Amino acid sequence: MTLTTFKEIRALAEERKGGKKALQELLASHKPLTGKQLTALGDDRYLAMMTRCVFNAGFNWKVIKNKWEGFEEAFHGFNPKGLSHMSPEKWEAYQDDTRIVRYWIKIKSVQDNALFLMEEARQHGSFSKRFADWPVQDQIGLMAYLKKNGSRLGGNTGMYFIRFIGKDGFILSRDVVGRLKAAGLEINDQPASMKDLKQCQEAFNTWHEESGLSYTDLSRICGMSIGKNYPPQ
Repeated sequence: MTLTTFKEIRALAEERKGGKKALQELLASHKPLTGKQLTALGDDRYLAMMTRCVFNAGFNWKVIKNKWEGFEEAFHGFNPKGLSHMSPEKWEAYQDDTRIVRYWIKIKSVQDNALFLMEEARQHGSFSKRFADWPVQDQIGLMAYLKKNGSRLGGNTGMYFIRFIGKDGFILSRDVVGRLKAAGLEINDQPASMKDLKQCQEAFNTWHEESGLSYTDLSRICGMSIGKNYPPQ
């Protein structure tokens, strides 16, 4: 397989977005956090973002955004230790709590992910350090880890969590996948198999080495080079 150079892809994005300067201004709107910054985040913020991404999945994101203060209040600031020790009766009571979206399967994921973070903290000192230290060249490994050990963190939810919490990474949006296929990858429209995901990872690794750009910028430029730019990239 001959992979399109990233220089060519960037040129396409610059042409579509009004030039080099215009593209740079768009990219400046979102930069990944450093490993030190990710480690400094409390595990409560990781649980909060996991919850937000889980509830966003298959739902109107604007509704979740508008109710988010209620989520923070209802789940006591997402303290994993406190939530992991709550009684079954208190968890069941969330089904009648109008501060949140009352969807039991997703409510249960908050409890499960609180336990997941507590176990990670027991083994590694904190989930935040384990997460921050995971190499960006192995995002698909991180996605598999989240899917296996967390609750409802597979697929796009895992990718959105990685991006929204601030870690450098790509998102396989419709436009990004379209660019990957145009660049030479033989993958499905919704890459999910390990074979497809490995091809995506290898392409981004190659472009990272070529350009020196973050995986976040690589992903966003790919999205801006094609299609209608369905957010996020």
